[in-house]
Amino acid sequence: MRSYEKQSDNKLEKVICNRCGREMKVVGGILQEGVFEASVLWGYFSDRDGERHSFDLCEACYEKIIHTFQVPVQIEEQTELI
Repeated sequence: MRSYEKQSDNKLEKVICNRCGREMKVVGGILQEGVFEASVLWGYFSDRDGERHSFDLCEACYEKIIHTFQVPVQIEEQTELI
């Protein structure tokens, strides 16, 4: 879950892991640790048609969740990081 200083402002104030509730480190509007951000707009043929769901996970919770997958996540090495 993300919150910003003002509704019209894009300066990040805090990020909280939706699974464990831990607040992640944000300094000067910049997130200072790894986070998994997910967002989906549900469309036709779903029970959630027209709903947008978003959440954030800390790295520890992300690891716990992906280890429950029947099919592992696809991992590719990146040489340039943004």
